[in-house]
Amino acid sequence: FLDTYELERERGITIFSKQAEFRLGEREVTLLDTPGHVDFSAEMERTLQVLDYAILVISGADGVQGHVQTLWRLLKQYEIPVFLFINKMDQPDTNENALMEELTKRLDEKCINFSAGLETEEAKENLAVCDEAVLEHYLESGEIQKEEIINLIAKRKVFPCYFGSALKIQGVEEFLKGIETFTKKCAYPEEFGARVFKIARDAQGNRLTYLKVTGGVLKVKMLLKGENRNAEETEIWEEKVDQIRIYSGARYEMVKEAKAGMVCAVTGLDHTFAGEGLGLEEESTIPLLEPVLSYKIELPPECDAHQMLRKLRQLEEEEPQLHIVWEEQSSEIHAKLMGDVQIEILQSLIRERFGVDVSFGEGSIVYKETIAGPVEG
Repeated sequence: FLDTYELERERGITIFSKQAEFRLGEREVTLLDTPGHVDFSAEMERTLQVLDYAILVISGADGVQGHVQTLWRLLKQYEIPVFLFINKMDQPDTNENALMEELTKRLDEKCINFSAGLETEEAKENLAVCDEAVLEHYLESGEIQKEEIINLIAKRKVFPCYFGSALKIQGVEEFLKGIETFTKKCAYPEEFGARVFKIARDAQGNRLTYLKVTGGVLKVKMLLKGENRNAEETEIWEEKVDQIRIYSGARYEMVKEAKAGMVCAVTGLDHTFAGEGLGLEEESTIPLLEPVLSYKIELPPECDAHQMLRKLRQLEEEEPQLHIVWEEQSSEIHAKLMGDVQIEILQSLIRERFGVDVSFGEGSIVYKETIAGPVEG
């Protein structure tokens, strides 16, 4: 439903983050699905900036791998409450207790197993010790209120863990019930604010600005303004919102307005960039995940390098981590990337969108300069 791009289907992996809308009991939910592959983690990190809650899916067969710990650090950095779903528990040699031990040791001791229910004294005690006020109340009454659990999760004092198998649809109902029961709606200010987290283009080539409304209401024909990052000097742009689209998989519906908390794609804006804050929102922090390799892009002989550079700048808007660099002396184009899978995807994107077959030279490691030792100034 979400991996609509041809290459995603071929490889069986998510490459671009997607959106789906559905109901969970009384609640409207926007699901943002992000890539799990390490080469596309920058796409995932951009989406983190607009989440109310994160669902971290871990393979029960593999346990906590290095990349899972990287994601965990990012979720901490962006202060996002997390639900964990430990998947593939239908596979042999998966052990719930051993995995719980690994989660508390390698991620956080506040990871608590919600799969078995919270009725037992042991489960209640595990929850109570995560917060002094809750512990006090528990020692007095022997009970923990649902509201207390909701607040513990929202404040990142508890991380609920659910076990199951998505393939066999085991544990999924319980997990969704848990999401419905233990999450709460966020409060948003009255004044307009929005956070841009992705730039893309639709099949007709229209530029789409994906954003989350974080305050007030966004309306069609509303005038938005921001700073043009590509201008030499400070230059403010003002543009009107043409359409507001709410995507669900490949399909979308057009709406007249988007209220605070909604995620939508907007047409009519030409200067926005991923991480930009509109209205009340400030520009987001520099991403923590940076590409580690630099490659020369080798063009076919008949291809004009300057024209190609202009086209590649379009892709850079959609994938800011590309860092397309023009080497003046050698008239070469270089790009910074995460790894081999990303190279393949980029090659096919360039072929599909611009009809040019490019290849990549040898990768060299990107170094950052730093001072050799402490200095006083």
